[in-house]
Amino acid sequence: MISSVSAMEVLAQEGADSGLGVFLPLVLLFGLALAFALFSVLLGPLLGPSRYNKAKLSAYECGIEPSPQPLVGGGRMPIAYYVTAMLFILFDIEMVFLFPYAVSADFLGLWGVAAVSVFIATFFIADIYVWRRGGLDWN
Repeated sequence: MISSVSAMEVLAQEGADSGLGVFLPLVLLFGLALAFALFSVLLGPLLGPSRYNKAKLSAYECGIEPSPQPLVGGGRMPIAYYVTAMLFILFDIEMVFLFPYAVSADFLGLWGVAAVSVFIATFFIADIYVWRRGGLDWN
């Protein structure tokens, strides 16, 4: 009886004989990503604008004419925005590391409680430092 076997199955069977068959989907994914990247880079100049003028080369800022220097503040952003963003990232990372513990707390037992306690204490010390330095105060 003749069976219809796809090329993917043949490649997977050949790769399984050598022990590398498990990596075939990953290699195909990287190949597809590389092909898409090359296709995008090579197709951009062909489909992009061919006649440049001042309007096409200028930055578009919601219909407002862009200026080299901002009118207020001399181009400096308050550092509080950056500190807030970094604190948000720290709290986000803390939650990312605490969620797996919450899921497997029963399995980890007392050792897990000790490890998470040290982790939370480290973040708590850092939070107290930021609070004492005024990093959470908005002026």
